[in-house]
Amino acid sequence: MLLRQALRCRPLLRCVRPLSASTVRPATVASTAPTMRPDSDPLPPTEPPFVSVAPDRVLYRGPLASTFKRLKIFSLSSFSLCLATAPLMFAIETQLPMSARALLAATAVGTSGISTALIAWAGRSYVTALRITKAPSNDGVEQLELTTLTLRLRPRITRVFDPAFMVPTKRPFAKWELAQLVLLPPHLRNKAPGEEETVAETTDERGHVLGRWVVKWGEGGEGSCYEVGTVVRHFNVHDELLPPVSELASEVPPEVPQPTKFEKCTN
Repeated sequence: MLLRQALRCRPLLRCVRPLSASTVRPATVASTAPTMRPDSDPLPPTEPPFVSVAPDRVLYRGPLASTFKRLKIFSLSSFSLCLATAPLMFAIETQLPMSARALLAATAVGTSGISTALIAWAGRSYVTALRITKAPSNDGVEQLELTTLTLRLRPRITRVFDPAFMVPTKRPFAKWELAQLVLLPPHLRNKAPGEEETVAETTDERGHVLGRWVVKWGEGGEGSCYEVGTVVRHFNVHDELLPPVSELASEVPPEVPQPTKFEKCTN
């Protein structure tokens, strides 16, 4: 079974990271520190075991990573060349009026700039590498680490502290996204209204935090998420190429309620 089936077998919010005081909006700081839910008991021996995967091993590599790199390099090179040659249209002796020269230069620069922006938008979500961290208690998927590249080929590493917040998306050139709204099942509704937690964070190659995806809990176990800084929210993966991670059945165990529409992970 694929990685997405392993993600559905975990209770919601077992490894969300408490939001540090430096990243909380001043007007929405919770009055008490977040209360983390302890890890549940290991599965009984009768349950099918997980397939062990080394935590430091790359579980998945994007097959089109080199193609996207070359495409971005070509796009940046062509845009830079267009900017460099645009002034020559005004310096060369020609019978064209100045307005026509300006129109030609603006058309060339604008066309190249739009194509470069589209490539940057489409390639920003492409996952070049995916790693997982597994819980030592039951060998379940506890954390995802997804690596993407910017237009300038700078790595952006996004760590999702609870894979239950990864849901399908309808955005073009993406398969997963960080959930905007969540709803806790009744047995996990122990979050105080106004409490905030960090669900995911994006860092650069040096480990500097660029942004966080934060959930703020409300009444009835409802949570709404918002962005602090700049975080990569959408991810494009070839889910058919994800290797088997779990031998668990696709059904949720009887003691764990079926997820609602807000809690479903990638199907």
